[in-house]
Amino acid sequence: MPFGNASALRSIPARWRSFPLSTRDFALTVVVSSLAFVPTVSHLGPEIGDLPSSRLGDAAAMADVALTLGMCLPLALRSRRPAVCLVTSGGVWAVGQVLGRPETFAKVALLLAVYAAGAHLARSRRAFAAAVTAGYLLLAVVLHGRGSPQRFLDFLAFYLVLVVIWLTGAGVRRWRAEEAEHRRLAAEVASSAERARIARDLHDVVTHHVTAMVVQADAAQFLLTSMPDRAADGLTAISETGRRALTELRALLDTLEATGEPTTPNRAPTMGRICDLVEQARLTGQPVDWTEQGPQTPLPVDVELAAYRVVQEALTNAIKYATGRPTTVVVRTEEDAIEIEITTAGPSTTTPVSPSGGRGLAGMRERLRLLDGDLVSGRCPDGSFRVWALIPSRSTE
Repeated sequence: MPFGNASALRSIPARWRSFPLSTRDFALTVVVSSLAFVPTVSHLGPEIGDLPSSRLGDAAAMADVALTLGMCLPLALRSRRPAVCLVTSGGVWAVGQVLGRPETFAKVALLLAVYAAGAHLARSRRAFAAAVTAGYLLLAVVLHGRGSPQRFLDFLAFYLVLVVIWLTGAGVRRWRAEEAEHRRLAAEVASSAERARIARDLHDVVTHHVTAMVVQADAAQFLLTSMPDRAADGLTAISETGRRALTELRALLDTLEATGEPTTPNRAPTMGRICDLVEQARLTGQPVDWTEQGPQTPLPVDVELAAYRVVQEALTNAIKYATGRPTTVVVRTEEDAIEIEITTAGPSTTTPVSPSGGRGLAGMRERLRLLDGDLVSGRCPDGSFRVWALIPSRSTE
């Protein structure tokens, strides 16, 4: 039970902040107004002047009620109309000081109004502060003229208290603005990173499958005239490649839809489907030798997806820039990392089968960098092209 009570108490501030400002202001107004009529807390109100009470006769009680409500009710506008709140509540408080009315908790409304002006006033803050200061100086002159025993330092000390309360509200206002800006920037960074991730995935899927379909279509066109009986195999390969592309694109589009489900582990490409990439490359006429080394342990989805994309991008480049040249794919699974090495014997033509957007390998490096991995690519002394990647991993078992 004690632990439950402590948890409930900690949740009270969060629940209070969840209410609209207007609701919180109304609740504060009710609380202050109610306490204003409690005699035991009447001495807590801020006072300056110490003038003797004016003789109002039978109207004294009604005047006190009017002054109390005049100070408290404007608090309902403290967040939406802080200037109106301070001018009204402060003005009524000043009238009460000049008339020397008895102490009341309602005068705390002045401090709350000053804080609200510092925290919520958005325009003409300096001009309003100057006007309030001038009003306070006028009040000090009037109180002194009516015989107040307070001295200059007393009025100055009270004024400095009001300044501190104003600055506290202003500090909270700046802190809230900085927090809002921080959240906005964080949201922009997250949105930009998500767009970049989706762009990389779209590039990987579209480029790989479309490149394979172009090569397969060119081969099928050649076979129609030279070996018609084998052209059907090429058309079947194009159909299968298109279906694979549609499956992966649907999974990616789910992440873009507001009501869609994100890509789940059983729908995202994994290392177990690298064999599909190898087989698809072979259907285009690309001779690919594939080797897996090390234990086949379960790995995090983002690690397996990164490994799949590296092989996909390397095979796409091999098909695009070195059509028909032998390509070797080696995937080594170690205890704490996956090492991938793809080597293509060298280009057979200087003209790629499809134009390059320059995003592939750069996108792979960025993807692996997010996983603390590395990717190195370049031409070897013998003319072959090599892509090497290292992806840190942990077994999920």
